[in-house]
Amino acid sequence: MIYRYAADGVLLLHLLFIAFVVLGGLLAVWWRRVLFIHLPAVIWGVFAELTGRVCPLTSLENTLLIKAGTAGYSESFVKHHLLRIIYPAELTRDIQYLLGAAVVAINVAIYLWLFYRFRQQNRRNA
Repeated sequence: MIYRYAADGVLLLHLLFIAFVVLGGLLAVWWRRVLFIHLPAVIWGVFAELTGRVCPLTSLENTLLIKAGTAGYSESFVKHHLLRIIYPAELTRDIQYLLGAAVVAINVAIYLWLFYRFRQQNRRNA
């Protein structure tokens, strides 16, 4: 049972990581140092989408699920609601390319906005 909970925890962490990759740049409004964490995460996320790489979180989740066996419920609450978001059945290579491009576009827009905002603040302070 502990492995199933651990697998659910990894699945939740995976969803949070995906959200951070897509929108984490907005955290720089409050904490500029997050950019040094966010940029590598974006690079990894786009690289994984465009090359079809398997995320280490996916591998860890699969390992934990194998160790959990089939004991307990066939599907947990977390898995029932999050699995379809992270691993949609309709996911194709073309959709992965589109998702990778969307991540880049969203983050370029966020970073351009942050750059503009930081520049305006520096002008006011000067």
